[in-house]
Amino acid sequence: MTFERKPSASSPGLLGEVSGAVADFGTFLPLVLGVLALGTVDASGVLTGFGLFAIAVAVFYRRPMPVQPMKAIAALAIVGALSPAEMVASGMIIGIVLLVLAASGLVDRVARMVPGTVIAGVQLGVGAQLAVIGFEHMIQDPALGFGAFALLAALFFTRFRALSCIVVFAAAAAVSFAAAPDQLAGVAPVFSLPALSFPVVEDFKSAALIAVLPQLALTFSNAVIATSAIAGDYFPEDRARLSPARLAGSTGVLNLVLAPLGAMPMCHGSGGLVAQYGFGARTWVAPAIFGTVCLVLGLAFGPGTMAILAVLPLSALGAMLAIAGAEMALGKRVRDARPVCRAIIIATGIGCVALNVAAGLVIGLALEGVRSAYNRSRNGERA
Repeated sequence: MTFERKPSASSPGLLGEVSGAVADFGTFLPLVLGVLALGTVDASGVLTGFGLFAIAVAVFYRRPMPVQPMKAIAALAIVGALSPAEMVASGMIIGIVLLVLAASGLVDRVARMVPGTVIAGVQLGVGAQLAVIGFEHMIQDPALGFGAFALLAALFFTRFRALSCIVVFAAAAAVSFAAAPDQLAGVAPVFSLPALSFPVVEDFKSAALIAVLPQLALTFSNAVIATSAIAGDYFPEDRARLSPARLAGSTGVLNLVLAPLGAMPMCHGSGGLVAQYGFGARTWVAPAIFGTVCLVLGLAFGPGTMAILAVLPLSALGAMLAIAGAEMALGKRVRDARPVCRAIIIATGIGCVALNVAAGLVIGLALEGVRSAYNRSRNGERA
């Protein structure tokens, strides 16, 4: 199966970069707010970690490569199954494993073995998940959520696409302030450095048992293989620089270095890439804007960060997620596939949604194996 490569589009300009950076907050804020709401995690460490990761990514890749929380680990922390120390240990363990996989060349070898149909199926499944999560956020405040969605949709298919997230962000923030004008009354700049922490042996053991394996499967399939494939479609001239081994390596190094500062485990994510690109980001500027905002929040506001981030209603962020997820799910890889390939793509996508991304990947590989065996047997009979 072959796909027509999508050429890299010219940049919509600074507005597109700003809009893309804002869109990336749609995939970032829900999980980060959930973790910070626990009150046991250092907000300065979390936001500074994201800021440094994003700025490093901007310098290294020079493209809108996203930085997102590792979803399985964040979810375990939110439900109380993972302590802050175990979360730090998880990031360090995963960082080491990804570095070994990248340095050994195993990441690229495995990526070359994954057929295009399976990548397209993961893209379909992750996009559908983002759209569903976005819808769930939208219905928390239907008037605001669906109003934001309508405004985004109206601008998304016009030459004003690059303005869409900026307009919705400003409008949603204005509505939020109108409803609660005193919500930032107690927030003031307070210089706050991350607190260094290093887990003990028991934290590493617990993290390895509880969080590392499920998160590694998700990171490898979605944040490494799928993200590299989609980035290669968007920017074919930079395909070598956006390889799976490089994505695994940057994720490994930055998690290993930043975790002791109290950073959450972080990765690149295909959903964040599609959101940034879809709303106009084309260069390093979008992740640099994202990273700078996170750094300022983490270092200059520390404990007040939670209140500042909560200004933007999740229902409006949900609209951004829904639009980006729908575009990802219905991407060119899915639309242009032949019928027999589309069946495998859909089955893989369903596995991603019903189970998880790693399970969907396994389902797709198994179906491709069956298809290949059937084709070989038919060719043998003809011979």
